[in-house]
Amino acid sequence: MDFNKKLRSRGIWFFTETMASDQAVAFAEKVENLNYSSLWLPETTGRDPFSHIAMLLSNTEHLIFATGIANIHHRHPGVTKQAAATLAEMSSNRFILGLGVSHAPLVEGLRQLTYEKPLASMRDYLIAMKNSPYTSVPPSEEPPCVLAALGPKMLELAAEETDGAHPYWTTPEHTELARNILGDEKMLCVEQKVAFTTDREVAYETARIELARYIHLPNYRNNWKRLGFSDEEIDATSDRFIDELVAWGTLDQINERLNEHEEAGASHVCIQPLAVHGEFGTPHWEALEALAPNS
Repeated sequence: MDFNKKLRSRGIWFFTETMASDQAVAFAEKVENLNYSSLWLPETTGRDPFSHIAMLLSNTEHLIFATGIANIHHRHPGVTKQAAATLAEMSSNRFILGLGVSHAPLVEGLRQLTYEKPLASMRDYLIAMKNSPYTSVPPSEEPPCVLAALGPKMLELAAEETDGAHPYWTTPEHTELARNILGDEKMLCVEQKVAFTTDREVAYETARIELARYIHLPNYRNNWKRLGFSDEEIDATSDRFIDELVAWGTLDQINERLNEHEEAGASHVCIQPLAVHGEFGTPHWEALEALAPNS
């Protein structure tokens, strides 16, 4: 199966943590009905993503689900392989395994685990996962694996050992850099935040609320600095910083940004609609409906 073709151009990236399970099912069903090809779900401190995705797969017909991303520090590589294979087999290959090293403040500060060198940790994890047994009925195809890769070395590892990359909080410039490292055939599933409003003040306020949870995380911060943003711009969440990271404005302006990612080499763009005039975790259906494929 060529997942680059099956995914098509647009999917959704969303936190369903504030939804009850029946609400999450209804959300996934509506995403599927809007003709998006995927729904990417993160792992933080809420639901186990694999169990949650199993429920959502059982209530949908063709929507592809992905972990965006599963934290490698939370489970043994063999257990991750078992979970991914189980979901792929039960769903006729509607699952993508997204893996990431997460962040030291979460891994060490919250989980009280050891956070070692990210690149070496991920390489060792992938090797261990590959060498782990899986003795149940296998899926007809091994589920694709993509890495939360931002820097050039992690992107190189993604190209060498996995099916591609899932960059988060990036720009079309980064997408082009990632494609050049990954090569032509690998999956490049980029996440793009969207504030569907033409009100500049509302867009910037929405973006700054979202950025406040991320600007002190070293992995993102280092990548933003590689892209040319200064510490001062990042700390102040400057207008230029927001404009480069968050698509906002008219429908045409937002579509232009999504198209820029595709032109830069993205095989799939995961839209994360921000809660304009709403609470965190509230789907912005106006944005989702307007940006839906074939809408």
